[in-house]
Amino acid sequence: MVRRMEQAGELSKETVFIDGTKLEACANKYTFVWKKSVGKWEEKMFQKIQDAVQLLNHEYIQDFSVGKETRTQDLQEISLFLEERCKTEGTVFVHGRGKRKSRNQRYLELFRRFLERQTVYDWHMASFQGRNNYCKTDPDATFLHMKDDHMRNAQLKPGYNIQIAVDSEYIVAADIFQDRNDVWTLIPFLKTIEERLGFRYPSVTADSGYESEEGYAYLRECGQTPYIKPQTYEKWKKRSFRQDISKRENMGYDEAADTYTCHAGRVLSPLYIRKQKSKSGYESEVTVYECEDCGGCPYKSKCTKAKGNKRLYLSKSFQVKRQESYENILSETEIRNRMNRSIQVEGAFGVLKNDYEFQRFLLRGKTKVKLEILLLCMGYNINKLHGKIQKDRTGSHFFSIKETA
Repeated sequence: MVRRMEQAGELSKETVFIDGTKLEACANKYTFVWKKSVGKWEEKMFQKIQDAVQLLNHEYIQDFSVGKETRTQDLQEISLFLEERCKTEGTVFVHGRGKRKSRNQRYLELFRRFLERQTVYDWHMASFQGRNNYCKTDPDATFLHMKDDHMRNAQLKPGYNIQIAVDSEYIVAADIFQDRNDVWTLIPFLKTIEERLGFRYPSVTADSGYESEEGYAYLRECGQTPYIKPQTYEKWKKRSFRQDISKRENMGYDEAADTYTCHAGRVLSPLYIRKQKSKSGYESEVTVYECEDCGGCPYKSKCTKAKGNKRLYLSKSFQVKRQESYENILSETEIRNRMNRSIQVEGAFGVLKNDYEFQRFLLRGKTKVKLEILLLCMGYNINKLHGKIQKDRTGSHFFSIKETA
């Protein structure tokens, strides 16, 4: 469908507008499993296993051990040993009140329970797939905060993060993600767009939720111009921000010496450089600056909450890329793009969720959910093309900025 629209001259192929929203999955909202909770109970059980193995070795004169990485295999080995012991000694299994279980039966049932629980924990850990939670009804769904919070208690609901790309009012790509943050969806979504469409957009327009050093680095590597609003863009406009002496932006900077000067005239020099990795494995360098001496400073209470000297943590590479994007969004072209992003991509979500009343998926599983949203987007494009034909707007790509009197 997108290729046919491209051949008909309906796509600008100049810039792509990206945005995301969260839609509720077809799942029970009370069937959540939390990674932190599973890890806590698994650790408690592991301590009980260690005590039980110690007693087992003493009773049977063995040298069994259960390691954290091989606990399932070790428990299976112990269970097999006890089963063989029961067969060899002809152990009679008894059940019910008033009947005393033999030593073999007690140990075998105990380690079988450990093995069953460990198998369940392994299943939970495999189902998380890098997330902090998942839903039992639909294991691919993640519990997310939804905009539609009718109970007004910030309740988590199972859902998916839907990303769409719009060009000339048409949805040219859509994908499903399990991440609650849009930052981690930008790069894989751009790769999907290029792979499916067969061409790369010269520029990408998105809101501040997609800003990251990794995203900027990827766009620069691909030769794409980022039109991404910095997360601090609105804060920079406020008087309270400009008067905040604790902010790096309000300090003097000596580029030659690579030092900052605080409100009290004291110098913050680079102390060391630390490397940190993101969830996706991207490595960035953070320079740590420390003030020469904050002792007796009359502005310390307004400048920092640290007991010692004030420190600044700064990624120079990120600041350079952020400044480039900031300068890009101030251009006349980007003002037009930002206005069109609000109209086109957010308008598309408005039509899908409100006009089409699509608030919740009907199918379960990431593959079926993706199929569902793609069919919906195809229907949206057909309606959009029909509307353009009726209004004689075919071939138009952008809404123009209205000049105020």
